[in-house]
Amino acid sequence: MPFRRSPKGSLTEIGEDPDYRFSLANERTFLAWIRTSLALMAGGVAIVQLFPNLGTALARHALGALLIVLGGTLAARSFSHWEAAERAMRLGKSLPHSALPRLLASALAVIAVATLAILLSEWSA
Repeated sequence: MPFRRSPKGSLTEIGEDPDYRFSLANERTFLAWIRTSLALMAGGVAIVQLFPNLGTALARHALGALLIVLGGTLAARSFSHWEAAERAMRLGKSLPHSALPRLLASALAVIAVATLAILLSEWSA
């Protein structure tokens, strides 16, 4: 399957090369998002497979699925954010705002509250 180019053009064909340190920092940020997404997906699998007594099967699978979906979404969005930041640097524009941190923090807060509710319901039973 051939690599599809962005409709906005190849990054090497626009603007000027930024300082390589900025490009490498952008790449490190992208890789950190990828590591985070992998950890979320591994956590989703772990909840389902390693904690068979955690709540009901439905609750356990729902928590696992939420973590896996969150990890997959984060992985997909991290590339587009990397590309937008690289494009902005090449064109000398301001870096784009990212909703990823807010999305991740909000989703993890909801998952934490749900997990706590499951643990407390087991403790009181």
